[in-house]
Amino acid sequence: MESSRLTGKRAIITGGASGIGRAIATLFSENGADVVVLDLKSAAAEKTATALGRGAIGVGCDISNTDEVAATFASLTQSGRIDVLVNSAGISHIGTLLTTGPEEFDRLFRVNVHGTFLAMQASVEHMKTHGGGVILNLASVAATAGLPDRFAYSMTKGAVLAMTLSVARDYLADEIRCNCISPARVHTPFVDDFVSRNYPGREEEMYAKLSMAQPIGRMGQPEEIASLALYLCSDEAKFVTGSNFPIDGGFLNLR
Repeated sequence: MESSRLTGKRAIITGGASGIGRAIATLFSENGADVVVLDLKSAAAEKTATALGRGAIGVGCDISNTDEVAATFASLTQSGRIDVLVNSAGISHIGTLLTTGPEEFDRLFRVNVHGTFLAMQASVEHMKTHGGGVILNLASVAATAGLPDRFAYSMTKGAVLAMTLSVARDYLADEIRCNCISPARVHTPFVDDFVSRNYPGREEEMYAKLSMAQPIGRMGQPEEIASLALYLCSDEAKFVTGSNFPIDGGFLNLR
C-alpha cells in the first residue's frame, strides 16, 4: 500500500541494490520519495531502480573512491536536491585482532568508514545551502557490544556511530538531522551466500544458530529495518537527532 510520508523528498540510498538497502529504497519509493539507488554494481542499481518505478534512478558508485563519490554527488546535486541520505553500503569480515591482516583492516575501513564519511560530507555541504535534510547511517550492535571474531567490522561500526553523533551535533543549526540504526543479525542474501559457501550441507544448523543469537529466536528481516528507517527519515521524526536505534530482537539487553 502506497503512502505519502516522503512525498516531495529525494532520497539517496547507498548499497541500495540489495539486502537492507534495497528494502529501504523500496519502502521509501512506496512512500512517495524520488529514490536514487547507489551501488557498486551499476547493473544491479539500474535493475532495482527500474523495479521501483516512480522515476527512481540507479547509479553505479564505489563509495570507497574519493574522486568517484565527489563526481557522483556533484552530478546528483546538479540534477536535484538531496533531502535524505541513507548510508547502507558496507561489507563484513570475520577475524580477531590477531587474524585480521592490514589489507583486510584497510579494506573494511575504506568501505564502511571512509565511504560513509565521503557520502555524508558531499550531502551535508549541499543540505546546508538548501534548508537542511536527514542523514541515516547503518551501524550495528557490533558498535556497542563485543562480538566474537568481528574485530575489524566492529571497529568500523563503532566509527559510524561516533560520526553520526558528531555530525548531528555540528549541524543542528543547519536543520540537518543525523541518526543511526544498529541491527543485530538480519536475514539477507549476503547471509544466504555466506552460509552456503562456508557451511555446505550444514545450512539448517547454521540458520538455527544465527537465529538463536537473538533472544527473540530469529533473525530480523530487511523490511523491518526499512520501517524504522522510514520513520527516522520522515517528518514524523523531526524531534529525533543524534540517536542510535538498536533493532536487535533483544540482543543487547536480554541475553
